[in-house]
Amino acid sequence: MKKMLDRVLWSFVFVVSFIDLTGQSLSARDIVEKADEKFKGEMSGYSVMTMTIVRPTWERTIEFKSWAMEDDYALTLITAPAREKGQTFLKRKNEMWNYNPAINRLIKLPPSMMSQGWMGSDYTNDDILRESSVVNDYDHSIIGEEDIDGRLCHKIRLDAKEDADVLWGHQIWWIDKKEFIVMKAELYDEDGYLVRTERGMELKTMDGRFLPTLLELVPAEEPGNKTILKITEMKFNIDLEESFFSQQNMKNIR
Repeated sequence: MKKMLDRVLWSFVFVVSFIDLTGQSLSARDIVEKADEKFKGEMSGYSVMTMTIVRPTWERTIEFKSWAMEDDYALTLITAPAREKGQTFLKRKNEMWNYNPAINRLIKLPPSMMSQGWMGSDYTNDDILRESSVVNDYDHSIIGEEDIDGRLCHKIRLDAKEDADVLWGHQIWWIDKKEFIVMKAELYDEDGYLVRTERGMELKTMDGRFLPTLLELVPAEEPGNKTILKITEMKFNIDLEESFFSQQNMKNIR
């Protein structure tokens, strides 16, 4: 009887130890990569979103669809309001364009515009067109853990690599340990000053993935300003070809 009990206890200790070691095997980079893939898909993704830009004296709402493939290709179509409907933004590797149907003009966006606000929001062109990569352009380190909205999170610091062409000097992410959801992020400039804080809320399942469907971005030094991103549809690892992300498709996509 004692031998049987000893075997049971040993098996339990072994299983617990194995689970602990498996959990610890994930590096900070692994965790960030899982969180990044959770939101955009391993290979490709499609989303429908509503963006509300809030200012102390006014608000405006923009609706859009986005397609993306890996880190190199992205296409975004504005679907509302009427005056901006039909505008598209395209990224192909390191080149980016904007097409405005109202004036039938295609404009190539220089790298200097990546830090500018997209459609007048607190999100940058880089955020929407994904010029930089949180996985490849940063070094990652786990600096602790913290509870965010009742979910235990890894607290991870992302430091920009010296040769990376990125907007942020470093970032701090709070990533849910169980679901690999980014619950909170703080983005800092090259001098170490906080520029903005982002929160993920209203967690739901979309296309089989549990993720935040409401994202709130608050600038650090602009009281009363914020941008709220509401996700209404998401699909992951859809069938897309490189040819989809073309200047011709910018004019035809609906």
